Amino acid sequence: MRPELNVLALFKGTGRFIFVYDDDSRDDLVDDFRHKAADPAVALNWFDAAVLTERVRNPAAEPDGALVDE
Repeated sequence: MRPELNVLALFKGTGRFIFVYDDDSRDDLVDDFRHKAADPAVALNWFDAAVLTERVRNPAAEPDGALVDE
C-alpha cells in the first residue's frame, strides 16, 4: 500500500514554498522548516516556520489567516 501524501504550501510575496510529505516524515519536515528559517538566503523566516510547524502537527485545525506575514 502506498503512503498517503500531504501537501502544505506557503505563498509569500513572489516566493512559493510547497512541501509534500507523508505522516512518517513530519519530524523531518519540521527540522527542514528550522533549517530554512536559519538560512539567510531563504525567504522563510521564523514566524513562517512556526506557522508551518503548527499546520503539520495539527492538520485538522482550521487556518486562521496566520500565514499572512507582511
